[in-house]
Amino acid sequence: MEKVKEVMQKIIQFIKEAKIELKKVTWPTPKQTLASTAVVIIIVFIVAIYLGLVDYVLAKLVKFILG
Repeated sequence: MEKVKEVMQKIIQFIKEAKIELKKVTWPTPKQTLASTAVVIIIVFIVAIYLGLVDYVLAKLVKFILG
């Protein structure tokens, strides 16, 4: 039973410390969040198109080589 109390105290201490640290965080504004999200989406589309083209070219190359 003593072990359970010790573990619970450690969990409670961890949660208290986490709350203190989260108060120190500088959270982005909604505008910054939207801008960052837009950048990520654009980059994902660019990478997807690039990888799609590479896949297409390599598939054609393999078909050409193998007949």
